[in-house]
Amino acid sequence: MTARVIDGKAVARRVREEVAAGVAELVAAGGTAPGLATVLVGDDPASEVYVRNKRRLSVEAGMRDLHRHLPADAGQETVAALVDELAADPAVSGILLQLPLPAHLDADALVARIPAAKDVDGLTTDNAGLLAQGRPGLRPCTPAGVMALLDEYEVPLAGAEAVVVGRSVLVGRPMAQLLLARDATVTICHSRTRDLAEVCRRADVLVVAAGIPGLVGADAVKPGAVVVDVGIHRGEDGLRGDVDHDPAAEVAGALTPVPGGVGPMTIAMLLANTLAAARAQQDVEQGAEQGVEQEVPREVPA
Repeated sequence: MTARVIDGKAVARRVREEVAAGVAELVAAGGTAPGLATVLVGDDPASEVYVRNKRRLSVEAGMRDLHRHLPADAGQETVAALVDELAADPAVSGILLQLPLPAHLDADALVARIPAAKDVDGLTTDNAGLLAQGRPGLRPCTPAGVMALLDEYEVPLAGAEAVVVGRSVLVGRPMAQLLLARDATVTICHSRTRDLAEVCRRADVLVVAAGIPGLVGADAVKPGAVVVDVGIHRGEDGLRGDVDHDPAAEVAGALTPVPGGVGPMTIAMLLANTLAAARAQQDVEQGAEQGVEQEVPREVPA
């Protein structure tokens, strides 16, 4: 058996095209183009590349690039003041505080200052709480991207046994909640899980986001399972994921490549979140003018 390749590049391209069409529709209807404020503190090379790609693709989708860059020695109060400024700016639809921040900054406190309606990374406790309760909100981009891939490839989730390896607030925990909301039976594994391979072998859908290169091998894959590898690591032989790809591909029914699987979906879903946030904010502005209250933000379809 050779696993079917889940092509994240192709799906991400389609999502970005749909976002661009949605932006054009919003503007044609009398709205304003979404504004994405990326905030970069310092000069970390990897973060600079990530932010540059996000800015480029947001502009290609017809959005306004409202990027802000602060020096690495910027203090907590300076960064907090910038976040507050962007939160109050009606031109800003979404705020993305690029992580990791320099070590002297309290990232949790700064993320908490982002209003839920502009939290296009889906990382605030407000949006995490909405997700936990199954209520509409902006979802973390990488787990939302995984859901979009599963839907694109028509992976049945209702009643399926899903295993998520990793319990981070960025991927693992929200991933489990999104799968649970689709009626999957979900198990979360982590570094202290006993006999990880045995647990993983139960999975019809296996999502690996542990941050450990090659953690999951072929012995941990149920024959015919759908395997989503969220990890990405640079080694002597190039990029690899959390899954030992080639052996796993001989057992799985479908498998994401690294690179070209989950990675492209993260930015695509960021753009989808920004469009959803802009639509919700502008609906509220129009509703306020008409004396009508509306709930924000809306959920981004996965």
